[in-house]
Formats: sequence, C-alpha cells, structure tokens
Amino acid sequence: MEDLKHRITAAADLAELEKIRIEIFGKKGILASRFAKLKEIPGPEKKAYAEGLNRQKEELTQAFEARKAALEREALERQMAAEALDVSLYGKLHLKGALHPVRETMDRIVEYFTALNFAVESGPMVEDDFHNFEALNLPKHHPARDMQDTFYFADGTLLRTHTSPVQIRTMMRSKPPIRIIAPGAVFRRDYDLTHTPMFHQVEGLVVEEGDSVSFANLKWILTDFLRHMFGEVEVRFRPSFFPFTEPSAEVDISCIFCKGEGCRVCSRTGWLEVLGCGVVDPNVFEAVGYKNVSGYAFGLGVERFAMLLHRIPDLRSLFEGDIRLLEQFR
Repeated sequence: MEDLKHRITAAADLAELEKIRIEIFGKKGILASRFAKLKEIPGPEKKAYAEGLNRQKEELTQAFEARKAALEREALERQMAAEALDVSLYGKLHLKGALHPVRETMDRIVEYFTALNFAVESGPMVEDDFHNFEALNLPKHHPARDMQDTFYFADGTLLRTHTSPVQIRTMMRSKPPIRIIAPGAVFRRDYDLTHTPMFHQVEGLVVEEGDSVSFANLKWILTDFLRHMFGEVEVRFRPSFFPFTEPSAEVDISCIFCKGEGCRVCSRTGWLEVLGCGVVDPNVFEAVGYKNVSGYAFGLGVERFAMLLHRIPDLRSLFEGDIRLLEQFR
C-alpha cells in the first residue's frame, strides 16, 4: 500500500502517472486482482477484507487525484512561462496593404490627365446599340458587332465593349469645349495570355469649336503622357484605322525591356504598341448633333500598361487573386 502511494507521489509527469493509474486501477491492475480474491476468502473474513480494499482504493484514488492536479498545475505554469509576453517589447509590425496593380496604374493615368484639366466622366456598363456602336460610326457589318466579341442580352442591350459610349453621352448632354477622360471596366468575349472577358480602359476626348484641335495637339499630349508613364522612351505614330477617328494611328514606344534593341517581349522589333488614337470622325460629330467643331480621341488598356510597368507576363494573373503576386506591390 505505501509502496503504491510512493510511486504515485513520485510520478515525474502526467504520462508516467497515467501508466501507474493503469497498473493500479486498470481492469487487469493490482486492485482488480485483489478484489478477485474475495471469492476465495471465507465468509466471516470476507467483509473485513473488502472494507480494507475499499479503504486502500479510496486512499490511492485521493493520492492519484492530488498528484494529477499538481502535475497539471506544473504543466500549465511551464506553458504560461513559455508563452509569456514581454509587453515592454515592440510588437511585430502588421503587414500593410497596397493598391492592386491595375488600380494603381489607372490612378497614375487619371492623375496625369486631371492635372491637365481633363474631367473624369463615367457611364453605364450595360449599353444600347446606338451609344456603343452606331454613334461611333460602327456600321452593322463591322466585325466588332460579331457575337464572338460582344456580350449581348435578350432585349438587345449589351455589356459595353469600350468606354467610348461615355464620350457619346457626354457630347449629347454638353456643348464644346469638352476635355474628358473615361476610365472604367469593359467586356469582350475573349480569354488568353493577353485578353480577359473583363478589362479596363481609359479613353480621352477633346472637342472645341472651329478647327483649333489638330493631330499635332494629340501627338504632343500623348508623347508627354507616355514619357510620364514609362520614362524617356521614343514614341512613334503608325497609320491605322478606327471607325470613329480619321486619320487614326497606333502609338508605339521603344521597348522598355531591351531599350529598342529587340527582344522576345517586343518580338525583336524594338517597339511596343500601347494605345490607339486619332482625330474624331465627322460622322461621330453628326451623330451627336455637333457642327463646326474639331477634336481628337485616344484609348488605352490599363492592364496592358500595368503589365509593362510591373513586368507581368500573363494578363490573367492580375485577376486570379494569388497573394504571392499581390504581396509584391506593397
């Protein structure tokens, strides 16, 4: 009896105490074997023997519970000591967030033009055919109307394919002079390394009475804008075609990766296409009821600029929410 008590009180930890508990109190333990001998003891002695075993069991149980409580208290104290905090020390700095690269790029673009007194205009994302196509000199047979490019609804409305409808709505409710940019989301049925079903554009429009606005004005402001965004790059204008401008041009910058020497990114040409522009077509002015005016317009893809500025190879990674990519922009 005393030997068993001593073993209990000498247990070094809870694991050792549990082994002793099984040895003493288990189904095949010491007490169980002693109680099993009751059937072998003569009747007059059986009661005294049973009472003695019950006292032993109670004393051992009390010793066990006391030692268990002491060991649990010691374990808790060790844990608290290990997890103790020194409140006089500086805590860990919390990681701060950052703007998404598309949002950050759009803000940089908008800041440039608002500093030049451009107003920021917006419009509905669900458009009608007139504002999205007809008023922009896009005839019925134009490929941009193909169902593979545009998301149409059953009632004939559509998700806007560019932010140019904002220009139309602004001209229809305002008179020249007009000096606006229209940033926002647009939608097309396309998805690959360089295209997503939803992306962002910033389009600009300048309209004044008479013939005071020329392609030279457009060329100057876009050259200055691109150097503001990408540094000291060369800028070139290539003749192109857009239904809503004439003359029209694609605008390239010297490759910011190889400095114009030719690399994989620029397809060995030394140039990167970044936006489109042109002098507003007279048919567009006629659609909104303007007469004796001149103007220019331009448009760019924000994701394209973000990819170039941040060296992002796959456009889709901008929309996948991968924290490993987004953490790089803190």
